[in-house]
Amino acid sequence: MRYLYHLPLSPYSRKIRLALAEKRLPFELRLEKVWERRPEYLDLNPACTVPTLLEDNGLAVPDSVVIGEYLEEAYPDTRLLGRTLAERVEVRRLTAWFDGKFADEVTDKLLGEKYMKRLMGRGNPDAMALRAGYAARGPHLDYVGWLSETRPWLAGATISLADFAAAAQLSALDYIGEIDWASAPAVKEWYARIKSRPCFRGLLGDRVPGLAPPAHYADLDF
Repeated sequence: MRYLYHLPLSPYSRKIRLALAEKRLPFELRLEKVWERRPEYLDLNPACTVPTLLEDNGLAVPDSVVIGEYLEEAYPDTRLLGRTLAERVEVRRLTAWFDGKFADEVTDKLLGEKYMKRLMGRGNPDAMALRAGYAARGPHLDYVGWLSETRPWLAGATISLADFAAAAQLSALDYIGEIDWASAPAVKEWYARIKSRPCFRGLLGDRVPGLAPPAHYADLDF
């Protein structure tokens, strides 16, 4: 059996869950509390981050970027990185944008401070970090909106890992009620399309103990 070590609200874990499901690759989830630094997990991923993919042949593939590239090479029937060189550049550019810039400026400031910090026992949210996250959220949503209005999918004509990287960040924020969909109608329309795909069902069924999502979280029509 193929296993994915994850945390439920980790956007990087969610990105790979979506990619695996879109490629129709069966897997089981294993919760990994990385702050516990289990020796067995460190053997699989010395960086002690999630996600890590463990194939049924024993191959451990750590880090969402590495896993994304691995899945494209190992299971190419459903392509998520584009077909032409130009398409692959754009998919990788946007995936890096959401994994890096969006995560650093928005998700880490809001989800990180309001949920992950408490989960790891690292104290109360930092007010300055929260203000910075709220300030950055609007411009980032504007950019996603522009992409969704000018292209069929974020990186071009077909759905790609860039869409899943963006949806992973937004779904984690949506779970804690930190997306104002009314202020971003173009983003809402794109997100409604992607969360209606079969690959999204696992995420929409997620529930974190002690933290309930908004009523619209699993509603395909919001």
